[in-house]
Amino acid sequence: MAVDFRSILSPQAMCLGVSAQSADEVIALLGERLIAMGKVKANYTAALIERERTMPTGLPLGAINVAVPHSDPVHVIAPAIALATLTEPVSFGSMDDPDEKLPVQIVVALALNDKDAQIEMLQAVAGFIQNPGALSALLSARTPEEAFAAFPS
Repeated sequence: MAVDFRSILSPQAMCLGVSAQSADEVIALLGERLIAMGKVKANYTAALIERERTMPTGLPLGAINVAVPHSDPVHVIAPAIALATLTEPVSFGSMDDPDEKLPVQIVVALALNDKDAQIEMLQAVAGFIQNPGALSALLSARTPEEAFAAFPS
């Protein structure tokens, strides 16, 4: 069964053209957005930041690198995705080599309350982000509707 990104990604959870100084700042922005939407518990942002420090999620994809921070399902109330595109890259640790820093321009925070669903969504995200055209479309999106169009339906 194909994963439907659009069913758990809402315009309120999209932060386009963000100017941030650090990975923590971007993660906090996305975490607080999901908290405000009632999708995650109050400790979700702290859990995301802590997990990113111990198990980084930066993915080296070439021209446009992506990070996919996520937490343990215990911090999640309802499934959701929050997305940020950055005006300038920020440094995230590489998933492959935590000591390596990657300049990341797209951050996709996953909030999933089922371990099996989390694995399936991570696999779907991995497939999606390997499409350079989709990543370029996300970076150039100026509205949530334009960003939505980059995701498969």
